[in-house]
Amino acid sequence: MPSREDITYFGAGPALLPTDVLETAAASLLNYKDTGLGIAEHSHRSELATNIINEAKADLASYLDIPEDYEVLFMQGGGTGEFSATAYNLVGAWVERKKKAIFGDLKADEVNDPTLMQQLKTTIDKELKLDYIITGGWSQKAAAEAARLLGPEHVNVVADARQINDGKFGKIPDESTWKLSEDAAMVYYCDNETVDGVEFPAFPKCLEPKADGSGPIVVADMSSNILSRRVPVRNFSAIFFGAQKNLGSTGVTVVIIKKDLLPPKLQQPSASLMRKLALPIPPIILQYEIIAKNNSLYNTLSIFDVYVAGQVLKKLLNTYPDKAAGQEAVSAKKAQLIYGALEAHPDVYKIVPDKAVRSRMNICFRVTKGGDVDGSERAFLKESTAQGLTGLKGHRSVGGIRASSYNSIPMKGAEALAQFVEEFAKA
Repeated sequence: MPSREDITYFGAGPALLPTDVLETAAASLLNYKDTGLGIAEHSHRSELATNIINEAKADLASYLDIPEDYEVLFMQGGGTGEFSATAYNLVGAWVERKKKAIFGDLKADEVNDPTLMQQLKTTIDKELKLDYIITGGWSQKAAAEAARLLGPEHVNVVADARQINDGKFGKIPDESTWKLSEDAAMVYYCDNETVDGVEFPAFPKCLEPKADGSGPIVVADMSSNILSRRVPVRNFSAIFFGAQKNLGSTGVTVVIIKKDLLPPKLQQPSASLMRKLALPIPPIILQYEIIAKNNSLYNTLSIFDVYVAGQVLKKLLNTYPDKAAGQEAVSAKKAQLIYGALEAHPDVYKIVPDKAVRSRMNICFRVTKGGDVDGSERAFLKESTAQGLTGLKGHRSVGGIRASSYNSIPMKGAEALAQFVEEFAKA
């Protein structure tokens, strides 16, 4: 029976957690700060819980250099929940802006003017668009959810990587080919696609804000590469990510959102107005303004999961004086080691994505040794597991091998995998 020290787990998520963080969390589950109660037993309304949330928010802001005009929300529902939440909230923000442009400063009882209401409805029918850059399975699902909620006529596919790669994911279309809407409610992209091993090498140039601060409403899913590199937060209106890759355990989802999209700067349209406009009304638990107003405590948040995330952040801050830049250098080096070993044996391994967009987090490849892909991959997985290198099986939808080199994978783990890749190729 292997011990924790005997294996390096490369699973795509839930991911490996630092052992010392787990040890601290385990002790806190029994007795947190000598209160006689475990952390999961304390009320989410307690001062203790508020302090845990505020510390985690402050540490995340420090590590990623989040500006003061952004809010951090702890939510539930994972990245999939955020596919819906971003659509709901940013469509609401778009409608509110259009309403103000058409109705001006009319009082609430004057908003029912039939001529102006028809003008607003016509504007929505003709102009409301959510833009999606599809580069893998997760962005594909995000676009599909928006189409389900709002209707496909309101979803604009800016680019679809499959159209330039024989129907498969593995590339990012050149920005010159992107077809952005003129005034999209949001432009969504997934910064790192875990299934297909595709990562944006940098923030897209065509989405950068202009000198006057104007620009598209950009939303990014960073569930699988957050905390692994520096993030130009000011380029985004919202960033969301599940905790279970680089931040903590399954059960908490984080949203970093510009305060301009929250009260008092911007109010969401009333439910009655959205019904008149035949637009969906979000569940209250997915409304960003409600979560922000209640400091993420509108309902019973898992304080234990926030605590684990907070401990991971403290460890990162203690490990890297230069914060995200320090982890970025380590992440790049680990990826270079593994990709280098694979590239050294092109007759045995085929790396799935194009070199220009290879993910540092999810290294996807096929084993083609002897021409028997299925047999070679079964042998690769069996022998790697015997050496304590586990969790390497690719996603069920695409097969192959996937090594997820999240922050918690130590350098020696990456070195061990690179060595095994070499040895298997030569055997």
